[in-house]
Amino acid sequence: MTRVKYVELQSVYEYCVVYSALESDLDYIITRYYISFEIISSTGLQIHCHNKHIAMDPLAKRNIIIVGTKWLTSSPSSSLPLSPPGGGIIGTTTAYFLSRHPKFNPALHRITILEATSIAAGASGQAGGLLALWAYPSCLVPLSYRLHAELAEEHGGATRWGYRKLNCGSIDVTITRESLQAQHQPQPAQAPSSTTTTTTTATPNGVPGTEETKDWERLPKQDAAAEDLLADSALPKDLDWVNRAVVDAYQDMGMPGATETAQVHPRHFTTSMAALAQERGVQIVTRAKVTKIHSSPSRVESVEYLNRDAGTHVTIPDVTDVVVTAGPWTGHVLPKSKVTGLRAHSVVYEADVSPHAVFTRVLLPDGYAPPHRAARGRRRRHNRVVDPEIYARPFGEVYACGEPDRAVPLPDTADLVRVDDDHCDDLLAYIATFSPTLAAAPVKARQACYLPQREGGPLVGATSVHGLWVAAGHTCWGIQNGPATGKLMSEFIFDGKPISSDISDLDPRRYSRTFLLGVMEMSTSLKRSTGETHEYTRRR
Repeated sequence: MTRVKYVELQSVYEYCVVYSALESDLDYIITRYYISFEIISSTGLQIHCHNKHIAMDPLAKRNIIIVGTKWLTSSPSSSLPLSPPGGGIIGTTTAYFLSRHPKFNPALHRITILEATSIAAGASGQAGGLLALWAYPSCLVPLSYRLHAELAEEHGGATRWGYRKLNCGSIDVTITRESLQAQHQPQPAQAPSSTTTTTTTATPNGVPGTEETKDWERLPKQDAAAEDLLADSALPKDLDWVNRAVVDAYQDMGMPGATETAQVHPRHFTTSMAALAQERGVQIVTRAKVTKIHSSPSRVESVEYLNRDAGTHVTIPDVTDVVVTAGPWTGHVLPKSKVTGLRAHSVVYEADVSPHAVFTRVLLPDGYAPPHRAARGRRRRHNRVVDPEIYARPFGEVYACGEPDRAVPLPDTADLVRVDDDHCDDLLAYIATFSPTLAAAPVKARQACYLPQREGGPLVGATSVHGLWVAAGHTCWGIQNGPATGKLMSEFIFDGKPISSDISDLDPRRYSRTFLLGVMEMSTSLKRSTGETHEYTRRR
């Protein structure tokens, strides 16, 4: 029989449940608030509270705010001024799974997404939408890949957001003067050896100058483990939108159960998650620029935002939980998270082609320059090897992404992201050398976004401030890992711990003292139901 103990607390931030040796075999401790203390010392006894399931009282009210934020300045115990970039996949999937959690009660629980611009305004709307069992981290990928299939089955994802399986592989391509001539591409000029690292170009005043070339920097999509899964194979017959004559080799992600690949249209998927959450009572407030998260040294209290249309400030009181899903801006909200932004450019073609995701390694001829650069008397920006990624997408689209760059710092909001036309034109030119189909296709979008990057992987879980959560740092795999992250966040908030997967490696408190419970020293007493009083101290 399940043994349960109920403890009435005035405030989770003033009291803590303390286990005695006799209570250590209890299955549940029910409190009015979620408690996440790691270790508490009481009368010389160490108690590991995180090993217990601390369940939420089903009658407790919850006021949950999901925000994407940009940090400006902060005081550790008063308020965090913010400027949000826009709701993305992590925020919308968190709202979706919160609203479908078995303990969700719309009469008691309020969930709000505060959105400064529009849903999917950042990377979530401009990603490739690739889903893969060979993605990372391994504690999120299998769960999330399965949830994608279940969501598509439940909500008609094949038609609503283009969910489908697709082939995935990598091609090695060698471009020659003859192949360019056959495709009516501009011919390379006679040029110095490819080992040259500087080239002559015209400066704005007409005086020749120098321009350095660089190695292509690959996006962090495939880690070493994923590359090891590639196997030599014949070029698929239906991969007819590349020039087979210039393909030297093809490697297939073809191991059943390990290298399966699928995709969604990221914008349609993100906006659909938001709409489905709304159907269950989640409020989405757009044009709402979050300005402050008010907190005490131990808990969140309220959230303030600016109604950008009316120009008025609104305060949401009695907030119990704030989930920071700030993507690349997370490092500004929580500096010790070390989440940064990495800009990446992409283009979208109007083209209906066979469903393949293609990684490339393209060797360009010596002296080749993309047409837009050659017309200005400039050489190409890169050395001879470039690696565009190309994903055929549903709804008559093909998505291609180029290399990341750090030339422009992360702006304040997603709608201020700058697109460098030269980066997009480079990408279009390189792809045109081996794909006549895409070279002739209309280009419907040239875009850039910032990927939330963090060495060591994403952070998902509690911070040192009670009620303040973080879910960010998913790099290239935010769309892939969004459903698992959202489901696990719903379990953190409503169950007190993640149930569907062991994500202890992603615990934010593992990586920085500012995330660790016990940052501040605090002493108080808890009068237990037995009438006995125990003293405890939260130590540094």
